[in-house]
Amino acid sequence: MNGNATSKHQNVALLSVATVVPDVVTTSDEMDNRLADTLKRLRMPRGLLQRVAGVHERRRWAADQSFESAAIAAGEKALAEAGISASDIGLIINTSVTRPHLEPSVAVRMHHGLGLPSSAMNFDIANACLGFINGMNVAAHMIDSGQIRYAMIIDGEDADEVNDNTIDRLNRPETKRSDFMNEFASLTLGSGAAAAILGPADSHPSGHRILGGVTRAATQFHDVCVGSVNGMYTDTKALLKGGMELVVAAWQEAKESWSWTAMDRYVMHQVSDVHTSAIVKAAKLDRSKVPTTYPRYGNVGPASIPITLAEQSSTLAPGDRVLLMGVGSGLNTSMMEITW
Repeated sequence: MNGNATSKHQNVALLSVATVVPDVVTTSDEMDNRLADTLKRLRMPRGLLQRVAGVHERRRWAADQSFESAAIAAGEKALAEAGISASDIGLIINTSVTRPHLEPSVAVRMHHGLGLPSSAMNFDIANACLGFINGMNVAAHMIDSGQIRYAMIIDGEDADEVNDNTIDRLNRPETKRSDFMNEFASLTLGSGAAAAILGPADSHPSGHRILGGVTRAATQFHDVCVGSVNGMYTDTKALLKGGMELVVAAWQEAKESWSWTAMDRYVMHQVSDVHTSAIVKAAKLDRSKVPTTYPRYGNVGPASIPITLAEQSSTLAPGDRVLLMGVGSGLNTSMMEITW
């Protein structure tokens, strides 16, 4: 396949990745309690979130927290860990699915909150759960071209309202079993924030080289998972089938340029047990090299990959090969290799 869907970077490094995790824990048992009457009426068992999705809990923002303030805090941590001043940042890309309004961009709030210079470009990249990888790819190309030296990719997600709206709707007396299953995925969503700093590798020899990767689309599945602040409606069977077909096709095409069969870590977008097992089987991955965070945090949208990578960072050694990978509603898939 020709075109720019396969990319390689020459002089880009990941300098830091930082997270902020909400203080409040909501267990799946608590959600079952809130849905108890509906589950009983529909003759559905408790514990589906744990047994089917593997999600035991997720996080909610406390009263004094917000996804924006948390993302800004993650950005400040990322700057400190990278040893980079806010004045050095030439670009900030917000990749949040969560947004309180259509305009202006969420990025302008992050830019202001972090005290970035007027010269720092700022905009949003919205691509469902793949936004963070897309943002890293765009920033890496701009660093390679010499347009900027340092970039921040940032994300904050707030699933609290979606969770509450979904539970309220499912508790209506007219809810059917099919309605419950169409909105089941909404109950796996969680909140969180993350930020990463990218810069020129030749100026940071201890940084983690971003080598490049692939992106592929199967947009005939654009309507199998559609979400808003009110809820997310998912045809789980079609999403899984289409997603696996896309991953396998992209994996096979990538073999022309990449060798990803023996990575030290596969950091996936965190969805569920079913989704993870399907990708492991389809791509013939070593399951022991696939860390999971969805049992504790749920699906945190685009923030899930950097959150998982940050948790793995202390276990990675220089020279380890890491593949970031995921499938986002749309459908799109992205894979990016980093040498630690």
